[in-house]
Amino acid sequence: MPLMPKRVKFRKTQRGARDGVSTRGSELNFGEYGLKALENGWLKNNQLEAIRVVLARRLHGGGKMWLRVFPHKSVTKKPAETRQGKGKGDLDHWVAVVKRGRILVELGGVPEAIAHEAFRMCAYKLPFSVKLVKRAH
Repeated sequence: MPLMPKRVKFRKTQRGARDGVSTRGSELNFGEYGLKALENGWLKNNQLEAIRVVLARRLHGGGKMWLRVFPHKSVTKKPAETRQGKGKGDLDHWVAVVKRGRILVELGGVPEAIAHEAFRMCAYKLPFSVKLVKRAH
């Protein structure tokens, strides 16, 4: 079952602006290491699930993981080779709106080398560039 909201007030949403900087959710709140977005974009529900799976496998049941984004926005798509008009397309997938500076995932209770390697594997799955951030002790 893909990540998606249990219920929404409106099924179809407008695209909105992808520019700007994340003011909230840009600090580490839970773990010692985080994955921070360096660009703006949409993170699809299957991409978020892919990084969750990668982290779960790399941690081997050790440490703790916090997902800091959730796909609340619906994206619609009209079928290929369809004429214009006849209303907005059907719901295709869900996305999380990610602005630059946003912490996507946090890890705790693991050595830095493992966190670094795990986040490097996650970076391949993401549609924008990211960097590892550490908690300042």
